[in-house]
Amino acid sequence: MITGEWTRNRLLKTIVWCFLVYTLFLWLTNAGLYFHRMGLTPSSVVEYYRGNEEKFLQPRSLVGLLEQLHFHTFAMGILLLTLTHLLLFVPVSMKTKAWGIAGAFSSALTGELAGWGVRFVHPIFAYLKITGFLLLQGTVLWLMIVVAWALLIEAPSAYGRPPARPRYPLE
Repeated sequence: MITGEWTRNRLLKTIVWCFLVYTLFLWLTNAGLYFHRMGLTPSSVVEYYRGNEEKFLQPRSLVGLLEQLHFHTFAMGILLLTLTHLLLFVPVSMKTKAWGIAGAFSSALTGELAGWGVRFVHPIFAYLKITGFLLLQGTVLWLMIVVAWALLIEAPSAYGRPPARPRYPLE
């Protein structure tokens, strides 16, 4: 990857494309599951986490939220680690990479923790849950597109470029 082989090595390129296809399915099913449970209205989020007596919906339990958080933090962590790692090799500015990395991890964590806020603190956290979900979906889609773009144009690794400023011996 560092030498730029990721866009020239056919097998490595195939692996990255396969990963992007799997990630696309994960992205689609994530949206499907979210919209099956709730919508983009704060009231639907509050109803999902706090329950609704008229509809016989139980509030989310502490153990249920712990299990969901346990699985999601591991799975999302691995997914985002992989996607943002691939972003490091895409020839875009360091500032763009930093925003992509920060956006991915912070929106995932925000979305996960906001549900806890809705359930145990205050319904106002529903706005944060919706924002976190939309930002995560947007960021993951952007990461997939940028990595696919780099593969399509056979971009050299960003690490293969000469440094922007002179290097000093003690750096």
